[in-house]
Formats: sequence, C-alpha cells, structure tokens
Amino acid sequence: MADTPRSGPRADEQVVLLVAGLADLAVSTVGSAVGTVRQLLRRSDGADIARDAQQDLMSRGRIALDRHTVAPAHLEVLAQHVLARRATCGGDV
Repeated sequence: MADTPRSGPRADEQVVLLVAGLADLAVSTVGSAVGTVRQLLRRSDGADIARDAQQDLMSRGRIALDRHTVAPAHLEVLAQHVLARRATCGGDV
C-alpha cells in the first residue's frame, strides 16, 4: 500500500481539535467576562449600571415575548373592557 497524502485531519482528530478550540474559546470568554466584572466593581456608579442592565434585560425580554405571542383581537379587548365596566358600575353602562 502506498502512502497517500491526507487532505486533512481524520474524524477523531477533528473532534479533538473542535473540542480543544471550544474549550479555548470558553476560557478566553470567561476570562474576558471576569475582567469586565472586576472593572465594573471598581466603578462608583455600579448600582446605576446594574439597574440599567436590569432594565435593558427586561426590555429585551418584553420584545422577545411580544415577537412570539399573538396579540388579542381588538374587538375582544373592547368586549372585555365593557364587561369589566359593567361589573364595576352595576350594569348601567
């Protein structure tokens, strides 16, 4: 059998390389995040930053939920308002 040049790493080598690459990426990402957290903790306006981050995340959550939910029909909403008003006003509406 003659040796033929390989076009790339074998499947098992590819898996090892992928796992090693993912691990390196995870370590560098975590290291970067830890550095960012340390910088934020040194700032005097940390509470303001945390509050702004919370509001941003809540806004993003609202947008994501709105994107994936179906809005109620307009007439259904009006009917619910009428029923609620009748309940509070004793039916004189």
